[in-house]
Order: sequence, then structure tokens, then C-alpha cells
Amino acid sequence: MTVEFRSPLQKRIYTIIFEADTPAGKRFDVLLIAFILLSLIGVVLDSVASISARFHLALSVSEWFFTIAFSLEYLLRLYCAPRPWAYARSFFGVVDLLAILPTYLAFFVPEIHSLIDIRILRLMRVFRVLKLTHYMHEYTMLRDALKASQRKIMVFLTTICMVIMVIGTAMYVIEGPENGFTSIPIAVYWAITTMTTVGFGDITPQTDLGRFLASLMMLMGWGVLAVPTGIVTAEMVQSPRSPLTTRTCPACMREGLGAKDRFCRDCGEALPPYQSEA
Repeated sequence: MTVEFRSPLQKRIYTIIFEADTPAGKRFDVLLIAFILLSLIGVVLDSVASISARFHLALSVSEWFFTIAFSLEYLLRLYCAPRPWAYARSFFGVVDLLAILPTYLAFFVPEIHSLIDIRILRLMRVFRVLKLTHYMHEYTMLRDALKASQRKIMVFLTTICMVIMVIGTAMYVIEGPENGFTSIPIAVYWAITTMTTVGFGDITPQTDLGRFLASLMMLMGWGVLAVPTGIVTAEMVQSPRSPLTTRTCPACMREGLGAKDRFCRDCGEALPPYQSEA
């Protein structure tokens, strides 16, 4: 069943706010991002003692101006969304709410005012405004590839953990407390830093056998770091490519749907006709 809008006005506002592929939608998101940037600049300046003491009143007024503007925008999003609760529970819905709550909560807990910086998360909408849908597509590909390869990566990490445990224990036996390997956990810590090629140098093997084992660990580390990359890359190559847009499902608020999609990929809801600049 297709999501129904309560009125043409609601549908119009929804198209402007939730989709950037129309001239009005693009202008709205450009203005929104400008507000976000300006509000963040105000918060940053207010954290500088000398600037805050001189322009505290102006910064406070500007902060309340942006907070009220973001509050109105949040209410508009709730109004035009066919299913307001779906928007409120979505990622951007939660971020939009967190962007305005700190200012109001600062009345009761002044220290929470610094959390206003969470507004920077809303700049993720810049991917829609600048038409960088190919970046959104690559992000989706990477997310799907990580999800598809998570079992392989977990098996790989489990194997690495076992190797680190065995070699760390062996180094504890070979080197002993007199060379800095005072316990198995310390030896395992050394094995992790060596395997990842970090090598802090706070613990180093002193015996010939220990150095030989450390050399093997270093060489093994080169190959180990490449394995997860290969697993994820293989999944990305196998994943199908399809052009994405700024289209949003009005039921579950999934963003980045295809222009030709008839149903949402997440919830299966029938989608209304796609609105674009063309």
C-alpha cells in the first residue's frame, strides 16, 4: 500500500525538505547547511574566553536564533513526514533532535551546552546538496561489502588472535621476566604491537631465538594487514552497481533510493512518483 500524504501542501513540503533533486529542495538544503556552519562557528568562538567575554550577548542571541530555526525545521519534518515516528527514529531524525536539545537542556545543566557541536553531523547532508550521489553510492557499496564480509573477517580476526596468543606465550617462555616479558598479558601486548607493525619499542627481545620469532611476526604483519582489505574489496567487486539519488522513502525514511525504484529496499513500501529537476 502506497504511503498517502494528507494534503498537497504536506507533499510539497516533503519534496522540498527530504529530497534535494528539485530546485526548491536544493535551495532549502543549501540554506540549512549555511545555518549549520554559522551556528558551529558561533559555538567555537564562544569557547574562546577572550571572544566570549567581548561578544557573549551577540553569540547567545545568534545561538538562540539558530536553535529556534532548527526547531522549526524539525517540526516541519515531523509534519510533512507521512509517518512522523519513522522519521523521529531514523538516523537523521535522532541527529536533528540532538542538534536542538542541548540549548534547551542548558537551562538546567549549563555544562551540556558544549554538546551543541553535534550539529556537525548534520553536514552529512552536503552529499545530497552537492549532487555527490556517486559518493553516497560508494558509501553504500562499502557498507554492504562490510556487512557481507563480516563473517569472513571475524574468522580471520579469530585466527589472528589465536596466533598472537600462541606467539605471545612462546615469547614469555623464551625471553622471561628478565628481558621485560614479565607476564603472558605483557607478552601478548608485545605480539599485538609487533603484528600490527606499530613497534613501540618499550619491550624488545634480547635472545637470538626471540629476535627470530619477532622477525617472523613482523613479516607476518605485512600480510595480515592486507587480508581484510582483500576480503572487503572482493565483496565490493561482486556487489551490483545501480545509480542512486537523494530520493527518500516516506515510510521508513531510507535515503538514497534509485530513481526507478518502485518499492523501498528496506521496508518494501510502494514509493510515490519520483520528483526531480528534469
